Amino acid sequence: MKASRARGAAEIGVVIPACNEEGNIEPLVAELHRVLRGHRCQILFVDDGSTDATLEAIIAARRRFPAVEYLSLTRNFGHQHALKAGLDHVAGKCVITMDADLQHPPSVIPRLLERWREGWEIVSTIRDDDASVPWIKRATARLFYRLVNLIAEVKIAEGAADFRLLDRSVVEVLRRIDEYHPFFRGLVPWTGFRQTSVRYRPARRHSGRTKYSFWRMVSFALGGLVSFSIIPLRLATVLGFIMALTGFGIGLKATVEYLVTRDTAPGWTSTIVVVVLVGGVQLVILGIMGEYLGRMFMEAKKRPTYIVRAASKRIATDEHRRAGRRLRDWRRLD
Repeated sequence: MKASRARGAAEIGVVIPACNEEGNIEPLVAELHRVLRGHRCQILFVDDGSTDATLEAIIAARRRFPAVEYLSLTRNFGHQHALKAGLDHVAGKCVITMDADLQHPPSVIPRLLERWREGWEIVSTIRDDDASVPWIKRATARLFYRLVNLIAEVKIAEGAADFRLLDRSVVEVLRRIDEYHPFFRGLVPWTGFRQTSVRYRPARRHSGRTKYSFWRMVSFALGGLVSFSIIPLRLATVLGFIMALTGFGIGLKATVEYLVTRDTAPGWTSTIVVVVLVGGVQLVILGIMGEYLGRMFMEAKKRPTYIVRAASKRIATDEHRRAGRRLRDWRRLD
């Protein structure tokens, strides 16, 4: 694995977001070094606000493997923002994005490169889960992908991951996208470049714990749904019309019964059911509208999607050359 001296010189770039992954850095770099031996590479770690010794482990790996570079963010901005930071600064005629926990096996990379050399601009990976994955996780993931493909304007393969290869032309397009809530599993196919996929069996996490709790996965899924479709808003409108027609029908029925029999049942139970149902529907509709309005609010403020605290010398030099200004706010720790 040969280090690249400039953005255009590298053949392969690898972007790896890392948050509290100190125990995974050394074995991951060693495996990448084995797989990419003979290639001109740049391995760019994005330290996403780690509170352990992840950055120190990256710097130590950099001393052994000159192809390793790093960006250190000021805080934890989230996995998707860390990916964006890496794509904004990585070199390479093609770029591979992967996680730092070794569940994305580096041994799959030669297959990705083979498909890229065949002319494909996007080579995605499809995860084949085995029985060791809890059934509830498999079921909810299946539900998410089917729901997204039902209502969204882009199609996402079931089992798709953020482990993929992108041609430089795709990376340049993604660099120009500056959404506050990026969802790369949707953005990448949305670009429309020629795409294929390879299947892989995820490895066990080498060290540490997953950063995705149940609620973070729910938030990630909701973000993906609202990022690529306004159908939830339309469904809310349809649901509102249905409830209005239902209420009109109940009122009409009560009126006819009164005119015909001059008597109506007390109906306390039905009244409470209707009130609770209508109130619940209203809250759901408000929640859907609030999700979209909240995202519009965050986009309108135009805050940066990430802030860099420190970077390796080569990354800082490339940024200085590209921006044409002195980067006094970027520290170097190596």
